[in-house]
Amino acid sequence: MSDAILTLEHVDVGFATDDGTVSAVSDVSLSVASGEIFGLVGESGCGKTTLAMATMGLLPASATVSGSVRFQGRELVGLAPEDLRRLRGDRISMVFQDPMTSLDPAFSIGEQIAETITAHRNVQRGQARDRALALLADVGIPEPERRYGDAPHRLSGGMRQRVVIATALANEPALMLADEPTTALDVTIQSQILDLLRDLRQRLRTTIVLITHDLGVIAQLCDRVGVMYAGQLVEIATVAEIFRAPRHPYTQALLAALPTQHQEPGSLRVIPGRVPNLIDPPPGCRFASRCPYVMDECTIVPPLAHESADHLIACWLSEATRAAAHPAGAATGGAA
Repeated sequence: MSDAILTLEHVDVGFATDDGTVSAVSDVSLSVASGEIFGLVGESGCGKTTLAMATMGLLPASATVSGSVRFQGRELVGLAPEDLRRLRGDRISMVFQDPMTSLDPAFSIGEQIAETITAHRNVQRGQARDRALALLADVGIPEPERRYGDAPHRLSGGMRQRVVIATALANEPALMLADEPTTALDVTIQSQILDLLRDLRQRLRTTIVLITHDLGVIAQLCDRVGVMYAGQLVEIATVAEIFRAPRHPYTQALLAALPTQHQEPGSLRVIPGRVPNLIDPPPGCRFASRCPYVMDECTIVPPLAHESADHLIACWLSEATRAAAHPAGAATGGAA
């Protein structure tokens, strides 16, 4: 992707534990275009947040990261901590899931936004305050002058999340990672936050990576989406294509499990089986034990391959995957 602002290639993340190494992310490659909203969806524990934290360089010492993470062409894996600190909160920012734990209860919301500005910009405190007030207004905080001195606990959950977003946007980052930014909010406030993110993308051209388990949020906001399962990236497509013609069996099962208005009571569909143990993951596709189409080849990791210009899939049912694995002559297989 020639206009990519973020490129991940063969990224692996493991966590050392007393029982062994947890393979939290396995061989993930993807690109995010400048100005787009890219969704990353999957069940809890599939590696979405770990991938974002690896991008930000915020993983604990027990984590090992390999592969390549490039932001605007600059390699982030192995970058010196001081250089990463200069990027974080400036060119790259992150919105975390829980706004209450993201804000320091000892400082006012205005001070926290202003501090983010002065940490990366050579400006006077008065200028930082003016910028913080403008940001509070931008994200829809009423009466910014009065609210500037409020402690975080005085705000509702939705207002706190707006403050977190304002802080993330303080230095006009090129890339914002938003990790489940609406999970703790009711549906009305959730809709307002999604509208805010959409408006900010249009006005500021900020690239957003939206991490969520909610396919409804993906449908409302994103341009493209990557689907993760047990640390593996299994499918990437435009949002319209994912909902119209999902190709990977896991994506199909995930969409089939969504409740509908006309569903019979007590007829919720589930995906049979369990997520594999990531300390001792199975060889090949990690969805194989739960897949209705499992075959012998599934013990080999399928490459993520283009079925079309905008649709990639990692599944041996796909002719594109077979062709990528055996470029001299693709074997014949079924169709997902």
